[in-house]
Formats: sequence, structure tokens, C-alpha cells
Amino acid sequence: MRLELRGITKRFGTFTANDAISLTVEPGQIHCLLGENGAGKSTLMNVLFGLLHPDEGEILIDGEPVRFTNSGEAVRRGIGMVHQHFMLVPVFTVAENVVLGFEPTKSFDRLDHQRANEEIIKVSKAFNLEVDPEAVVETLPIGLQQRVEILKALNHDAELLILDEPTAVLTPQEIDALMDIMRSLAKAGKSILFITHKLKEVKAVSDVITIIRQGRVVGTAEPTASESELASMMVGRDVNLNVEKSAYTPGRDVMEIRDLVVRDNRGVAAVNGVSLDVKAGEILMLAGIQGNGQTEFVEAIVGLRPVESGTVTLNGRDITNKSPREVLDEGLGHIPEDRQRDGLVLTMSVADNLVLNTPRRQPFARHGSRNLSAVRENAERLVKDFDIRTTSILEPAGSLSGGNQQKVIVARELSRDLEILVASQPTRGLDVGSIEYVHAQMVKHRNNGNAALIVSSELDEVLSLGDRIAVMYAGKISGVVDPTTSREAIGLLMTGSTEGEGGE
Repeated sequence: MRLELRGITKRFGTFTANDAISLTVEPGQIHCLLGENGAGKSTLMNVLFGLLHPDEGEILIDGEPVRFTNSGEAVRRGIGMVHQHFMLVPVFTVAENVVLGFEPTKSFDRLDHQRANEEIIKVSKAFNLEVDPEAVVETLPIGLQQRVEILKALNHDAELLILDEPTAVLTPQEIDALMDIMRSLAKAGKSILFITHKLKEVKAVSDVITIIRQGRVVGTAEPTASESELASMMVGRDVNLNVEKSAYTPGRDVMEIRDLVVRDNRGVAAVNGVSLDVKAGEILMLAGIQGNGQTEFVEAIVGLRPVESGTVTLNGRDITNKSPREVLDEGLGHIPEDRQRDGLVLTMSVADNLVLNTPRRQPFARHGSRNLSAVRENAERLVKDFDIRTTSILEPAGSLSGGNQQKVIVARELSRDLEILVASQPTRGLDVGSIEYVHAQMVKHRNNGNAALIVSSELDEVLSLGDRIAVMYAGKISGVVDPTTSREAIGLLMTGSTEGEGGE
């Protein structure tokens, strides 16, 4: 399929999200749309997929102008979309999700499970997307859930796939697997529109790169362009891709974790006897392949999951099994792994979400009543400081892009006086300019003598930001090393090998 977008413009009131955007995707091509958070990438894809209607411009498929009034029409013309937040029914099987809306039936209009399974197996083998058709979606890791989304599009005969921030929630291994899948799809003649802000992925997989900034196309580039060149085009200024830190001078132990045992939702010990210290003036990175207990570990520390045994102390005060409110009041800041479930109230305004953990404290409350002017002033300051792209501080947080939702949480936590920051995947979904700012704020927090425990699946981030690196495997710490340790050695620790251990 050959796709052309000519002069696409989309406005929301006085705000122009897409301003006369034009681009072409050829058959068998991986065309990357690169831009920072709020640049208009997802809006443009929603226009293409029939979820929004352009105010100006036209869409052409194989030279023929088309106008979609809904996503069903786009699907019937061979366009499939994999959204950043998956559109799957968690309690359905893989097969039930893939054929949803296009179900093969037998007598009495019942779903023909055998035929559905056969269809999924056929498509999955053809495109190297193997997944068990009878598996229940909610039991699958995120990477396999994404395969289900891609299978769903391919099962509907998609010739053009829109992948909207497809790697935002994937581990490095899952990202590599997705890159291979994209290449095999392009080799089979499928056209791919790849929306991202991750420069390494762009260079690794794209054939053509179109960069948009503030709703406009600002240029095109070849994948041979340097990361610095792409970052500058994307953000509109020079971006420092390296983390600048002063010398590591650790102080006293701020948080002490001893022999922690925590069970997951199935009752299995996801954290099995973990002991760690986090010191003043340091950033301790917790690395590992997702699913090795990091999520349960952090949830236990911040009061979201019960501790079966062991202790967590903060400045000598026992916070084991305290409520999230009590833990926050002790001076702990928390950036959760799942921003929508645990970090925001999506129906509340940006301003209210920015004081979500301090609504009853001065200056945001006075004599039991909310101080609305203080809430607004706080929001206006943080929106500016953290470059949160929103049409209004009164806009619901749920209407922001994923990256801007993350910025709201980061801004809220880093604007408080903290003893320790505990963060899970804090830069997931952020563009290079925003990552640069968030890293600088975390380093500032550390330079002020505070502690930080940061979970990240991005090895580049782990190595550049950490003063020490603890690696978690199968619910245990497989090693604690310094950031001069090789990537290969850390990779070994991630698989449970002690060959890479060093530094401590």
C-alpha cells in the first residue's frame, strides 16, 4: 500500500495540533515519524485511522483520495493500528481478541473456536509472531500482548500498520524482538508507520525519518543521521544526551531494606530475601529484565503491597507495611510504573493531579478549605518548568499524551522536599528533551544530599544515571556493581549469572 498525507491540519478550538503535515509511505517501507511529546504524532495517526477528522488536507491510498468517518472504514481499507495503550479485552483469549468484530461462527452464531485458533496460528507463523491462541491475554507479558495487537491488525488484512509508541512499555529484549518483527513485515511488503521518540530505535529500523515539532514537519532525515542531529531537529535546540554528574560522595544510609519477602498476586514469592541500602547523595539503580520482582519490590516499599517478612526503614524509622499516605508523609516520593493506574486520576485536572499527594497541606489548603489560587499557581509553574504540553491546567489528565502524563507525575514528585525518591521507569514514554530535564532534576536531588532508588529497564539510563547498580534476578539481588561495569557483565547478572558481579 502507498499512503500519502497532503496538508493534514487538525485543530482543537484555537490550538492547532497538526499544521499542514505531508508525508508519503511506500509499500514495504518502515517510515518513522519522530517527535517529542505533544508534537502531534498521535493526533495525526488518529486522523489517519478515522478516529479524528481533519479540518484541512487529504489522505490518499494508492493514489485514490479517501475519507474515513470511523476506524472500521480504515480497517476495511487495509489500515491497522497498534495503540500505545493496548485495546485488548484482558479476560478474553488471544484468539477471541484477534477475531473480535470479525468472528468466524458456526451454528447458532457461536464462535468457531477451532477455526479462530487455526487462523491465528496461520497468521502468526507467516509473520514470526508465535503466541498461544488459547492463552488468556491478562496472563501474558506486555511484549506478547503487543504481538496480539499486531496479529489482530494482520488478521484483518492490514497492508499498512501504524505502530504508535510501540516500545514505551517493552523490555530491551522485547524491543529487539519487535524490531525483528517489523523488518519481517516490511520484507513481506507491508507498509509501516512507526511513531516514536527513541533515537536508537529510529536509527536501527527505519528507512525514512520525518521529524515533526509543534505540529509541523520540520525536516526529513536518513537513518545514518547522528542521534545528536535527530535530537536537535526534534526538540529545536542542542540536547545533551549524556548525564552530567558531580563526583560520587555517598553519605549515611537513608533507606535500609533487610531480608524482604513479598508475594505476587498468585501468592508466589516475587521478592525473596532482598537486602539493600540506599545512601544520601546517591542514585542507586535497580536493573533487571522486567518480571523479576522489581514491581513487587517497589510496591512493598511504598505501601501498595504487603511485606510478608523483613523490614524497610527510612532514616531509622520503620515504614514496613505502612499505608501509602503514611509513607509519603515520611518524605518518600514515588513515581509508579503504571502511570495511569497508580500515578494519576485521569478524570481530574492537570492542576489537581499536580497536588494529588499534598491536597490538605499548605499552601494548597487553608483551614480545611482548598486554596484554589495556590493550586493554580503551582500548576502554572510546574507546567512551564517541566514543559508539560497541555491546552489548559484545567484539562483532564487523561486527555494528555502518555509522555505528558508521565511529566505530570515527575513534576509532582520532584517539586516536593524528599528524603528519598523511589521511581519505576521514570522516563518511560518521554522524549530526549524531557529525559534530559528529568535526569537533571534527579541529579540535582542527589547533589542536594538526598537519596534515590530508581528502577529502569533501559540499560543506557542505568549506566549513565546510577552511582551504584543493583541487578535483580528471580526475586533476588544477583549483584551490586559500579557504573564502570561492562554492559556484558550486567547482562550476565540479569540472567542470574554471578560471572558479571563486581564492584562490591
